[in-house]
Amino acid sequence: MTREFEVRLKALDDAYNEHISRPNKIAGLGNGVYNRYINPILTADHAPISWRYDLSPETNPHLMERFGINAVFNAGAIKWQGKYLLVARVEGVDRKSFFAMAESPNGIDNFSFWENPVVIPETEDPDTNIYDMRLTEHADGWIYGLFCTERRDPSAPSYDQSMAVAECGIARTKDFITWQRLPDLKTPSPQQRNVVLHPEFVNGKYAFYTRPQDSFINAGKGGGIGFGLCDDIENAVIDHEEIVDNKIYHTVYEAKNGQGPAPIKTDYGWLHLAHGVRNTAAGLRYVLYIFMTDLHNLTKVIHKPGGYFIAPEGDERFGDVPNVVFCNGWILDEDGTAYIYYASADSRMHVATSSIEKLLDYAMNTPPDGLRSATSVDTLNHIIKSNNNILTQEKKG
Repeated sequence: MTREFEVRLKALDDAYNEHISRPNKIAGLGNGVYNRYINPILTADHAPISWRYDLSPETNPHLMERFGINAVFNAGAIKWQGKYLLVARVEGVDRKSFFAMAESPNGIDNFSFWENPVVIPETEDPDTNIYDMRLTEHADGWIYGLFCTERRDPSAPSYDQSMAVAECGIARTKDFITWQRLPDLKTPSPQQRNVVLHPEFVNGKYAFYTRPQDSFINAGKGGGIGFGLCDDIENAVIDHEEIVDNKIYHTVYEAKNGQGPAPIKTDYGWLHLAHGVRNTAAGLRYVLYIFMTDLHNLTKVIHKPGGYFIAPEGDERFGDVPNVVFCNGWILDEDGTAYIYYASADSRMHVATSSIEKLLDYAMNTPPDGLRSATSVDTLNHIIKSNNNILTQEKKG
């Protein structure tokens, strides 16, 4: 080992350890619903040195990076054995994504990857790319990971190497090390993305939130967050999809919308976090929004605040795909604290914290979208009038 090699290796190691142990702090006053944090919690620089570098002086005398990591984003989340776990989408510089487990002792910082990436077995039709896993701890005793499996469209002409088919892959585990691959989900839709498994049986069946889509990018006539049932998850077939939450003109979810993580069961209904997409002159803009469905009728929306819940701010706007936030993982802790894990610009992971009390207050008491400028003004004037009455009463008191 040369002196140059030794010095560079120590510098790499020191920089890595400093990066993964950096403490996180709440960023500013926030909006009262949740707190953002100053630092991203997972980035490409969190990838272990042993992944990126051949550490042998004989085969890599200049200590060059051999396997580059481009981004870490769109992570599923779960609390398991006292640790906060994320199954992150890690993208190499070759554009291929894979899954890797990262854990933290407190859910807001000190995330570090496990030694090896996740091995997801392939089906008879090998995946070209897999990404965006949602984790569900199901009543049947398994922990399921549902993810997007992408393959080249077999009908694509030879000159078009961008046409793809997206489907829902299904794997399950009990230790996050060994994963059993099940057949891909079959639905009436030509393409599927953002599929999530409901944590409970519904009428003795497995329940799925789907996103029927006409093509790889465009929702087309499909669109909306769907819901369907199947008898056997080991051969999952949904015969009918019912739209729970549709796209709506001139809203934050007018172009596309999709379920984020599995919903949280509360005394007042199922709490959902979803993403909404609209088109702008600068391209597609992704934000997050909240809604609730009935405890017993899972297709009935009972509360839906207007507008977005989280949108990209500051540095979150910049990255591989600008102006995007995306969430497919959250954790509700035993003390009622909610950890919302979201990615920005398809580049990095962040956390926002709230509580189940605040999230329910937000979901149930925030005005819905009135769908017209005039109703927005009416809502605002109602709030102003109510506040003026309060101030008048205080002055009299």
